[in-house]
Amino acid sequence: MGIRPKILLDISSKKVRGVFGIIPKRINLKENLIFKIPFFPLVKIGLVGGLLVYLMFSSALAPVGEDQLTFAANDEERAALEKQLEELETQMAQYQTTVDKYKSEGKNLQSEISSLNAKINKLTLQIKSINLSLTKVSAEITANQKNILTTEQKLEQNKMILARSLQSININESMSIAEVLLRKPKLSDFFGEVSDLIQVQESMRAALERVSSLFDELILEKEQLAIKKNDTEQLKAYQDSQRVSLNSTKSEKADILNVTKGNEAKYQALLKETQKTAAQIRSRIFEFLGGGEMTFEEAYKFAQYAEQATGVRAALILAVLDRESALGQNVGRCTYQKAMHPTRDTPIFLDIVKEIGISPDSVMVSCANRDGMYGGAMGPAQFIPSTWKIYKNRIAELTGSNPASPWRNGDAFMGTALYLKDSGAANATITSERIAAARYYSGSRWRTYLWTYGDRVVTQAEKFQKDIDILNS
Repeated sequence: MGIRPKILLDISSKKVRGVFGIIPKRINLKENLIFKIPFFPLVKIGLVGGLLVYLMFSSALAPVGEDQLTFAANDEERAALEKQLEELETQMAQYQTTVDKYKSEGKNLQSEISSLNAKINKLTLQIKSINLSLTKVSAEITANQKNILTTEQKLEQNKMILARSLQSININESMSIAEVLLRKPKLSDFFGEVSDLIQVQESMRAALERVSSLFDELILEKEQLAIKKNDTEQLKAYQDSQRVSLNSTKSEKADILNVTKGNEAKYQALLKETQKTAAQIRSRIFEFLGGGEMTFEEAYKFAQYAEQATGVRAALILAVLDRESALGQNVGRCTYQKAMHPTRDTPIFLDIVKEIGISPDSVMVSCANRDGMYGGAMGPAQFIPSTWKIYKNRIAELTGSNPASPWRNGDAFMGTALYLKDSGAANATITSERIAAARYYSGSRWRTYLWTYGDRVVTQAEKFQKDIDILNS
């Protein structure tokens, strides 16, 4: 079998067929030099440059045209809903003032009936307020979903553009030095193309960082959407509970009128019969939101100590920690690996358990939402690790724990009291306590839960206050 001779021809984009088949691109060493303009490489560089300009100056998230009008309309609708919510909040506050007024007048039949009427009106407005909040959150979810879809589409476009650009760079880089030098009649042209290639590669690096940033933004948007969806579900649950409370209050009013027939003496006898005794209160089981239980008397002692240290009343601390304040939601059933935010909370959690001296697998935390909302809340106070880190030193100073532990009851009670104090609860007004409770539950989204979770906690605190007054008397 013979050996094929090496054939040298001019560089060409066309395939040349010779005696021995398809002839690959090679160098022509003829005496006559042929000068050619490198048209295709210039086109490639131009295309890559154009793509880079598109990548650097196009916005993946800024809406244009019709989208701008849509978002403007959404803003107007949101503003109108917020105004309606503010008006309802004012009316509910007025009804709350009426309830407080009749309470202060003493326990008589007329004041009790008037108080129940005010509660009924307030609950009716709360249900209306929740409906408005649901409308508002649903609109935000719709807008957020569109934003996520836009981001995903832009992300895919950027990935495709980068892939094509990288392929173009790879073609240029695959050429040997000899081929490039022989293609360029001037040395300056060679170094110019090398310089252009370096600039393109640097721009590619910046574009890759942009795509990575877009991906991070998309993950954040998905988590925010999960939080908003969770808000909607919680609001619906509160709406159902408020309807139950409304029917219960109406039934209570009907029962009182039916039994007493408008007779004050009969009402006072009924009131005395239904009052709790101190023994009943002490032995009642108090269930923690974050899991676990103890007698009410024991729980009150922890709350009383926290009250003395922070100025936040014990009844409010108990109401926040009470399982019923959050509709008895199931928490504390998951491992940190499946529940926590991997970068924000997991490293801090591992530091916390290491400092305490326990295994991270030996404790359970709140579970993540099925839609992508992270969990990881710890112990009775349900602090996430990043929040516990902020408060742990202050807790340790007041309780003497070294280090403070989110799973130690005394530390958990103190942590709750400190958070409520920082949120304004030490003022001991119903309004400030309601806001502080809503902040405790949802942070910056507290307005959404002001008249749901916040008011529920304040109402529960009033019940606990009556129990505490009986114990103290």
